[in-house]
Amino acid sequence: MPHDLPPAGQPRRGEANARRVEALLAAARRRRRLQRLLPWLIILVSFLAWEVAVRALEVPAFVLPAPSAVAESMVKWWWPLLDNAWQTLMTTLIGFALAIVFGLLLGVAIGSSTLLYHGLYPLLIGFNSVPKVAVVPILVIWFGIGTVPAVITAFLISFFPIVVNVATGIATVEPELRDVLRALGARPIDIIRKVGLPRAMPYFFASLKIAITVAFVGSIMAETVAANKGIGYLMILASSRFDVPLVFAGLFITGVMGVLMYALAVMVEERTTGWAMRGQADQNVTPLAGA
Repeated sequence: MPHDLPPAGQPRRGEANARRVEALLAAARRRRRLQRLLPWLIILVSFLAWEVAVRALEVPAFVLPAPSAVAESMVKWWWPLLDNAWQTLMTTLIGFALAIVFGLLLGVAIGSSTLLYHGLYPLLIGFNSVPKVAVVPILVIWFGIGTVPAVITAFLISFFPIVVNVATGIATVEPELRDVLRALGARPIDIIRKVGLPRAMPYFFASLKIAITVAFVGSIMAETVAANKGIGYLMILASSRFDVPLVFAGLFITGVMGVLMYALAVMVEERTTGWAMRGQADQNVTPLAGA
């Protein structure tokens, strides 16, 4: 028997392992397809259950409109909804952009300095504990009714998560790593720029996904109190006429805008900090022992 031939069972084991790899890859592809379809399926089932429940219980439209009535209201009032939604989106994005700039700068400063960390944190926590709806009348006194109070409210309500997460990401750099970098001649600014900021990026994008959703809350909160345009203003106007389907249409438009902005933040996060999330992709495929 020639010595260069493999044992009799080895080719079959190799073929079996190859089939197992193919099966696992196919299962991973099916799982990814299901993950993409699952949100839409859940939304569809939820709306169908809502429609059936309202019709079966004969709930009046001024109490809880069916999704079909909300859709009719959206078609009927599509231009006011679009115009006011654009106003809300612009005020939210302006306030959110200001929160990113100032939150990132202050977060880096607090995370880099122990004195600032202990000195400013009580002030930030105390200010964040104040209900922002109580601040809106003060903003109206200072700036009048219009866009400015909505922008500032969106900024105030989305500022705190960014500061806290960025400061946490920079402050939790290992002391041993700092000591090694100092021994190699790195300056404090070099440690922050080359180690602290990259480490804080996952925290930063996690805060963005929170901040963009609460920024819409701030804008609409201010628009319901002191504005002459926007989704919040439109919802208050509709509720005064008992046009509840239009109120729900405004809620639906706001939810869609929030989901789209959240998805945009996730897309940017995956492109810039994909290295921090690579372990999630590895969980979909189980490694083969001895493959």
